[in-house]
Amino acid sequence: MRLSQVASVLGLLAVLLPAIAQKLPAPSRTVYKCEADGKVVYSDSPCLGAKKVDVEPTRGLNKSTGSERVGADVRTERHNEQVAEALKPIFNETPEQRAKRHRRAKLKPDARQQCARLDEQIVALEGKEAGAAGSGLASAQRQLLDLRTEYRSLQC
Repeated sequence: MRLSQVASVLGLLAVLLPAIAQKLPAPSRTVYKCEADGKVVYSDSPCLGAKKVDVEPTRGLNKSTGSERVGADVRTERHNEQVAEALKPIFNETPEQRAKRHRRAKLKPDARQQCARLDEQIVALEGKEAGAAGSGLASAQRQLLDLRTEYRSLQC
């Protein structure tokens, strides 16, 4: 390698290393629809009065030839879903429940307990929010925002 090529590679590494070194948050499939200043914004971060939106990302590209092109992440996800289906008689859990259990296995025990508590509280509060009006609605939305923010920070 020439000196100029080595300098180019080192310059590229200097730019990329901070991006590689920082810890990125786990990908989220939870999307919130938020209204701010009359504009609708979609985000993976909760906001006050957010509505959850069900999303399912694409899982590969089908070419006109009929062959399917998928990435390693999709292959892994499909494999995990097949394992979950095979183990369903034993564990009685859906692929989503299995994925959540495996994701939370990496957390500390107290964080896992907090996540389980938050699961119940969020579902209950979402029901309360749906039937609330006026100041009760505002209070439920504020509490829900706090719980969802805690849920996200714990990486549940």
